[in-house]
Amino acid sequence: MCIFAANMKQKLTIVKVGGAVVEDEAQLTRLLADFTAISGAKVLVHGGGRRATAVAARLGIETKMVEGRRITDSDMLSVVTMVYGGLVNKTVVARLQALGVNAIGLTGADAGIIRSERRPPVSIGADSPTLVDFGFVGDVRSVDDSMLARLIDAGMTPVIAPLTHDGQGQILNTNADTMASETAKALAGRYDVTLIYAFEKPGVLRNADDDTSVIPVIDRQAFETYRADGTISGGMLPKIENALKAVDAGVTRVVITSATAIDGEHGTVISKTTN
Repeated sequence: MCIFAANMKQKLTIVKVGGAVVEDEAQLTRLLADFTAISGAKVLVHGGGRRATAVAARLGIETKMVEGRRITDSDMLSVVTMVYGGLVNKTVVARLQALGVNAIGLTGADAGIIRSERRPPVSIGADSPTLVDFGFVGDVRSVDDSMLARLIDAGMTPVIAPLTHDGQGQILNTNADTMASETAKALAGRYDVTLIYAFEKPGVLRNADDDTSVIPVIDRQAFETYRADGTISGGMLPKIENALKAVDAGVTRVVITSATAIDGEHGTVISKTTN
């Protein structure tokens, strides 16, 4: 029994919360209280896109989107760095400290925890493809799990903003869902990891207009079916792709759920395909 206990991994919960929740005071208050109540080690990854758009508008900087993805030119990079890594991140850290959580705010550049490379121009559109340069947007290439583990094992709770670096001095805007998935994958060898994607809906829905139509379990086969028939579309597609990659890489449990239900007992569970 002692040998078994020694070999058991410590539980770690990683919660990714979207900008829409972070920027709504009532939802944020509830989310942080529930996050504080999660027992054991934990990590919070957050977005903040709506706040960045609002700040950019006040500064006279145009927000450009292509298929829901932000084009990050040099001016917009300055905005997202200030908003994600500063205003949103430090506000969340301060709120968690007030709740007794020893939070530490990080971007991917801090302690070199998440490195990425700048995304090359990509072809967008099926009928008339257009080459789009998303600017200073990064695709994750590595996560320093040893550095994150040192922080976690020291009793700290990393709060990670959606910014990475390329190792050459360049900050890059990076998708928060991907950062959460890659962080979970990297830490799965050290911890028993549960990854929770928290957003405005109670889970992945069969009918976008019916919050009671939550799909309880999705594996790769089901995902391909739902994608083909249009049940799942838009921004939910990359979220589930990230979730499937996480479970394939050894993450114990992945749940997509409401920001008011981050106990992991509700919502849509993403699982491996079983034959």
